[in-house]
Amino acid sequence: MSNAKVLPLLEPDPVAACCPPLNERPMAAEEAEVAAKMFKALGDPVRLRLFSAVASHEGGEACVCDISDVGVSQPTVSHHLKKLKEAGLLSSERRGTWVYYRVEPSVLAAMGALLAGAVKTA
Repeated sequence: MSNAKVLPLLEPDPVAACCPPLNERPMAAEEAEVAAKMFKALGDPVRLRLFSAVASHEGGEACVCDISDVGVSQPTVSHHLKKLKEAGLLSSERRGTWVYYRVEPSVLAAMGALLAGAVKTA
């Protein structure tokens, strides 16, 4: 006899876009602030490389020890990862002495939706 219970699968929350697609309507000031913060964080080449390294890493997460080879010192890597976290693009979890980073899929989807509308009409 087993005490194991079958847990129901939870459906992920639908992606809450930060902003409407660019061609839908003019952005409100608050929406523009949110979007600008995300894009500004990705406007630095080192941050973009770090973001790409995390996003493309197997399993969707990467240890800082696996992504720190971007041509800058470790303190600079930590600074850039902090900026990506502050912009809501990454989340992190400490496991022992290492920190693991993951891309926030809902934010990535929202950024894609923001730009997708503009691409369709181009």
